[in-house]
Amino acid sequence: MTWCPLAILIALAVFPAVLTAAEPMEPRDKVIHPFNGVDLEGFVPYLRPVDRAAARDAYSVKDGAIRISGEGMGYLATADAYKNYHLKIEYKWGERTDGSKYVRNSGILLHANGPDGNAKGIWMASIEVQLAQGCEGDFILIRGDDEAGKPIPVALFSSVTKGKDGRPRWDPSGERTAYTNRQFWWSDHQVGFEELKDTRGEKDVASPLGEWTLVECICRDDTITVKINGRIVNKCDCVTPSAGKILLENESNEIYFRNFEICPLPEAAAAENGD
Repeated sequence: MTWCPLAILIALAVFPAVLTAAEPMEPRDKVIHPFNGVDLEGFVPYLRPVDRAAARDAYSVKDGAIRISGEGMGYLATADAYKNYHLKIEYKWGERTDGSKYVRNSGILLHANGPDGNAKGIWMASIEVQLAQGCEGDFILIRGDDEAGKPIPVALFSSVTKGKDGRPRWDPSGERTAYTNRQFWWSDHQVGFEELKDTRGEKDVASPLGEWTLVECICRDDTITVKINGRIVNKCDCVTPSAGKILLENESNEIYFRNFEICPLPEAAAAENGD
C-alpha cells in the first residue's frame, strides 16, 4: 500500500473507498471480457435527460466494435464494478464531431461510483483518463453525490512538475501533489497546444486519426498507471475511490472501442514500471 498523507487517510476513514452496492469483481486467474463483440449485454447505457428523446442510437455495435455515436452526452457503463485489474482497450475516432473547432473528446472513467448521472447530471464520480486529441492520458477528477446528496470523495496524489505554461504534468521526480477536483496533464503534454480539431502535440503517442490506439490502465490497490500504445504517460496513488465501474464516455464525438479486456495483475509490479 502506498504511503498516503494524513488528509487522505482521514477522508478514507470518513468515507468508504468503495461505494458500489456489490462487492467489486477482481480478475485473479482469467481475463474478463465485458464486451462480447455482438451486443451490449453487460453494459448499462446512460444519457443526460435532455438528450434521451433525440439520441436513440447513441450506443450500438458495429463491425465487432462498440460504437458511441456522439449524439448527446453520457456514458456506457460496465454492469459490474472492478478492483485490482489491468484494463486493456483500443479506441478509434469516428466521423461525427461536436461541430466545434476543438479536439475530438472522450475518455475512460475509472472507479465510477454512486447513482447514474450523479456528477452534473452527466457522469458518475470517478477518475477520468482523458482521450481528447493531444491530451491522451491526462487525469481529471470528477466529483459527484451519493443517493443521499452527499459528496462522494474523489482524490489522489501524483508527482508533477509545472511546465513553462504553469500547468502541472506528471513527472516521476516531481513534487508530490494532492488533487481533489482538478486536472493534470500527461508527461509530455505540449506547452501551448491549442487543442484544435485533428491536431497533435509534438510528442503525442496516440495513433494517427483513423487508426486504433491501445490504452492500458493498471489499477493496483490505490494506484493507477496509464499507458498509451505501450508507453507510460501518467501515474497516481492514494486514489479514492479505488474500485468501481468502468465508463466509456460519450462527449458528443463519435468513437469506437474494441478488445475490451480486464486482465489479472501480474504478481510483480513490472507492468507499472514499463517492463
